[in-house]
Amino acid sequence: MKTNRTQRLLPRGIPRYVRCYDSGGSGDRFTVCFTGKAGVNRFPGGPAEYCYRAMSAAPFHPQGVGLWGATPHHHCDVNKWGFPPAMGRRCHLGRRIPFSQLPEDCRKLVLRDYREIWRIE
Repeated sequence: MKTNRTQRLLPRGIPRYVRCYDSGGSGDRFTVCFTGKAGVNRFPGGPAEYCYRAMSAAPFHPQGVGLWGATPHHHCDVNKWGFPPAMGRRCHLGRRIPFSQLPEDCRKLVLRDYREIWRIE
């Protein structure tokens, strides 16, 4: 049985606090920014770090890409005013897409990360 917290953070099994991008290229084609308070690492005396995952269509493949990273001060997908693009619009990471349009292995990796970040069983 899912708890209320799990239902809030993963409605219908879709992570609530992620923004997904498709650059259309190869290598690290897909980028997922983890948003919300748990997606931010705060260290004493240092800037906040905002987490993201860059990956290929097959991140678990031996020649696939599944890089974890963090940017200081703000999310990697926002413009100079601090706003991300709307769904279907572009930024330097590519076109923003819904979570459901990520390849299956990418969704699996993002869900694993998301559950760890938010401490969901």
